[in-house]
Amino acid sequence: MTRFFVLLRREMGRNFGHPSAWVFLACFLLLAGVNFQTAVAALAREPSTLTVMEAFFNSLLFWFPFLLAFPLLTMRLFSEEYKLGTIETLMTAPVRDAEVVLAKYTGALVFYMALWLPTPLLFLAFAGLSGQPAAESAGAAFGAYAIVLLAGTFYLALGTLASAMTDNQIVAAATSGALVCMAFFAGLLGFFFPNTSPTLRQVVYYFSTLEHFADFSRGVWDSRPMVYYLSAAAFVLFLTYHVVQWRRWRA
Repeated sequence: MTRFFVLLRREMGRNFGHPSAWVFLACFLLLAGVNFQTAVAALAREPSTLTVMEAFFNSLLFWFPFLLAFPLLTMRLFSEEYKLGTIETLMTAPVRDAEVVLAKYTGALVFYMALWLPTPLLFLAFAGLSGQPAAESAGAAFGAYAIVLLAGTFYLALGTLASAMTDNQIVAAATSGALVCMAFFAGLLGFFFPNTSPTLRQVVYYFSTLEHFADFSRGVWDSRPMVYYLSAAAFVLFLTYHVVQWRRWRA
C-alpha cells in the first residue's frame, strides 16, 4: 500500500504540475460556465418542468466537454512513459504492475474530480441570487454529481486501457475517444428503435448514460447504473493490467 501512495504522488505531480493541465481546467470551467448561463437563460425564456441542475447536466453543451475530457486526461498515462523510455525504470522498481495501473488510474480520477469541484459554486450562486433552489432536492443535487463520478470511473478506465496499448499519445487519445463514444452511443439505440420490446428497452436503459444522467439529476437513484459502471471499470482495469504485463514481458 505504501508503494501505491508513492506512485500516486508521482502521478499527481505529473498531472497537476504540467501547465497544460491548468489550461485544460480553465477551459473546462469556462465551458461549464457557458453551459450554466445557457441553461438559466433557456429556463427564463419559457416555463419548464426542468430544474437548473437538470438543464445543466442534460444539454449538448454539457456532453461535449464531458466526453472530450476522458481522452485528454488519459492519453499521457502510459503512452508518454513508453515513448520517453521511463516505463523501464518504473517497471524495474520494486512495484507491482497492478499498483502502477491503479496509481495511474487513480491519479486521472482525482484530476477528473478536481475538474468538477468548483462547479457546485454555480448552483449555490444561483440559489443565493434568485432565492430559488437549483435542484428539486438534496438527493437530486448529490445524484447529479454521483452519476458524473460513476460514469467517469468507467470512461477513465477505457482511456487508461487505450493509453496502455500504444506509445503514441495521439493514437491513445483517438482510441480512447472511440471507445468512450462506443460505450456512450450504445445507450442511444433505444432512440433509433422506439418500437422495440420492453425487455430490450430495459437492456438499452442499462447502458444509456443519457438516461442515467436524466434520472440521477432528478433524484432518482438506481442501483443498476452503479453496478454497471463500477463493474465495467473493474473489468477494463483488469484488461489494462494484462496489457501492461504483456508489453512488459514482450520487451
